[in-house]
Amino acid sequence: MPFKPLLNLLIERVPGAQGAIVADWEGEAVDQVGIMDDYDLKVIGAHKGVILHSMRDVVDRLGDDELKEIIITTKQAQTLILPVTKDYYLVLTLDRSDMLGRALLEARRCIQALYQEIA
Repeated sequence: MPFKPLLNLLIERVPGAQGAIVADWEGEAVDQVGIMDDYDLKVIGAHKGVILHSMRDVVDRLGDDELKEIIITTKQAQTLILPVTKDYYLVLTLDRSDMLGRALLEARRCIQALYQEIA
């Protein structure tokens, strides 16, 4: 499943984007693009998969709806984690900026396109 064209479009549309990765439920990279080191992006993708799994457990225990997105903001960066399906997820890393709204909009569009490719 080559997702590079969709990920490239996402990176191009989000100012300050550093990398985007689609990973499977085990945290293994399926496809990725970015201006950051490939290895670092794979580590970020796998680590964010652990966070996604933990948050899904919490949401399930609370009896809430399915988890839609996670936003992590630090002093220097923002990371978005969005499930595509139960087995795949997208991670987008970007510089800390005022572009969070734009990043969310574009990531949601990317998720829809990825879902069409996977389903």
